[in-house]
Amino acid sequence: MNKSESIKNLAIALSKFQAEITNPANTATNPFFKSKYAPLNDVLNNVRPILSKHGLSVVQAPAGDGENIVVTTLLIHESGEWIESEPLVLKADKPTAQGAGSAITYARRYALSAILGISSEDDDDGNNAEPNKNNTNTSSSNKKYDLNDKQIKRLFAIAYSVNIDSNTVKEQVKKKFNKDVKELTKEEYDNVCKGYESLKK
Repeated sequence: MNKSESIKNLAIALSKFQAEITNPANTATNPFFKSKYAPLNDVLNNVRPILSKHGLSVVQAPAGDGENIVVTTLLIHESGEWIESEPLVLKADKPTAQGAGSAITYARRYALSAILGISSEDDDDGNNAEPNKNNTNTSSSNKKYDLNDKQIKRLFAIAYSVNIDSNTVKEQVKKKFNKDVKELTKEEYDNVCKGYESLKK
């Protein structure tokens, strides 16, 4: 993390900010994954008034090389003091404007929450780091099944139709099954698709 020569005033302001701020409500949900998170716009609406009250502001600068998306977050105090996070680098799920936009939104939410010391998603109590017990099942329905590009695009399209971006899909799959989207079994893939489709009802 980079910072100005002194951050005394910024530290005092940030301390006051953190004493007053509450975590944003996790309004976005997926009942299949039993997880909730606060969309970026909700996080910003929650923090901006209190940041301003204490002379703080945030600048997030996206960049990229055509494959990777980079977001750098700068927290600034009205005194001119600042701290800058290490760049957060994500690989866009596809080399399109939509893919880049999705990755930028995802990176901004995480980086903003981290630098301000707030939470914008449910805490799984470390369960994401634990092997999923369901994956030990050796029945034929749980044998390795590599999804093709068409199936993955279909899954992302279903999720997008209910306002869930591809990076959130990847995060939720990782949390639920402890594997990447392309590593889902046929049964898991079908269940994930059904879970997102149920949100349309």
